[in-house]
Amino acid sequence: MIEWSDEDLMIRDAVRGWIDAEVRPNLDVLESGELPPYDLLRGLYKTFGMDEMARSSFQSRIAKEKEGAAAEGGERPGGGSAAMTMIPVIELCKVAPGLVSAMGVGLGLAAGTIMKRGTPEQKERWALPLLTMEKVGAWAITEPNSGSDAFGGMQATAKKVGDEYVINGSKTFITNGPYADTIVFYCKLDDGRDARDREILTFVLDRGMDGLEQSKPLRKMGLHSSPTGELFLNDVRAGADRLLSSGSQGGKESAKQNFVTERAGVAAMALGVIEECLKLSVEYAKTRELWGQRIGDFQLIQLKLAKMEVARLNVQNLVFRHIEMQRAGRAPTLAEASAMKLYAAQAASEVAQEAVQLFGGNGYMSEYRVEQLARDAKSFQIYAGTDEIQVTHIARDLLSR
Repeated sequence: MIEWSDEDLMIRDAVRGWIDAEVRPNLDVLESGELPPYDLLRGLYKTFGMDEMARSSFQSRIAKEKEGAAAEGGERPGGGSAAMTMIPVIELCKVAPGLVSAMGVGLGLAAGTIMKRGTPEQKERWALPLLTMEKVGAWAITEPNSGSDAFGGMQATAKKVGDEYVINGSKTFITNGPYADTIVFYCKLDDGRDARDREILTFVLDRGMDGLEQSKPLRKMGLHSSPTGELFLNDVRAGADRLLSSGSQGGKESAKQNFVTERAGVAAMALGVIEECLKLSVEYAKTRELWGQRIGDFQLIQLKLAKMEVARLNVQNLVFRHIEMQRAGRAPTLAEASAMKLYAAQAASEVAQEAVQLFGGNGYMSEYRVEQLARDAKSFQIYAGTDEIQVTHIARDLLSR
């Protein structure tokens, strides 16, 4: 794949029109946190029939599973083509990357985990409402004292008591945490073994369960249109029907699969930020004048624009490669996804910072949108694994060959 098809471009233009009408006018209230993003995202899904595509794909898949047929490996949980999935991500990230974070966690991580590990009954109960955006999902793995050591440092526990599990612990930096209806929660089985040797369990929890507290949105540097919060569990009782199938290391493996999905998706998010920063910078370089000429005539400004374009081409190629892999039914390895995220996240952050520099004092002002995009882009180097964690996964893969 070397460029978008005519059909892809038609979808892109339609999505752009919807964003111009629905998202841009609400950007200030999204940034302030006054407007949660979920009704806007539901509107996107309904406008383009993505909810019905997800429902149809889901019903087809569940029917096959109930007949005993394994789901096809290349099938996407939400249905639709890879391009149809990527294009809204890219276009939304040009305006409000936080919307994609909120959407991606509910669909790709929360619903994705249930679709990979759940029974048909669990999928119908919890995954379908997430895939159609009827409900909001959260994926809870990060803890205050674990960070990048997500598994080894995990302190949340589930203890078997009769036919139930009693869950205790806390999670932080949880996207959609304050508003989530459905929470995929990772913890360790409290069976007396050393904490680092314990089995990872995955439960599906619902808002309002006794002992479950969801914090108000946390204040953060960027991605203001994506609510982030904390979860506190005090003797939350969960029946076996809420436990996703795990096996000895299933919980850990399902989390790793989600890391692949999340990290590969960052490349599309980064492309949106890069494209918008480049567009705004070119426009500004053509219109802003100093010393009697437009600043675009100065070679230092031209160098900045040229480097932005190189970054755009490189990240676009990573996105196109990912789309081709999906079409071929192949998922990237953890190392490949980490490489995509590492490069794309750094490129987006560097391009956004250069855009701020190109705009000068105006670039530091909120009314010139590169300020917001620079704050948002920095998050790409931190969430879904820091740059440093991506390096370790890439290097380990290389050294193991």
